[in-house]
Amino acid sequence: MATVLLVDDDPVILRLLEVNFRLDGFETRSAARGEEALEQAAEEAPDAVVLDVMMPGMDGYEVCRRLRELPGLAQVPVVFLTARAEDADRGPVGVEGEFQHVTKPFDPSTLVEAVRARIAGRSS
Repeated sequence: MATVLLVDDDPVILRLLEVNFRLDGFETRSAARGEEALEQAAEEAPDAVVLDVMMPGMDGYEVCRRLRELPGLAQVPVVFLTARAEDADRGPVGVEGEFQHVTKPFDPSTLVEAVRARIAGRSS
């Protein structure tokens, strides 16, 4: 069973993500802050990360940059959630790799399938 680390500072969105990913057979771990997400990822590497772009303190792009520096996590798929459509037009500056952006509001089943595809693409 694949594990997804869900990171969003909005508790309602975080709960929505947890429910939808669990219903689709994923294990989930959740974090409301960037620092917490990095700690959890370092403890146990997730198979994918769903990461809100706009969070207080450390934004999602900085979390991604730091995630890539942790041992064994450079290739973990990341799907960004963003409330701003223009964020979807650019990737995180200074971070190698391909990234997918999903704009809020989002269809939960589409997001789950996007993560599933990223995980499958990594293992093939």
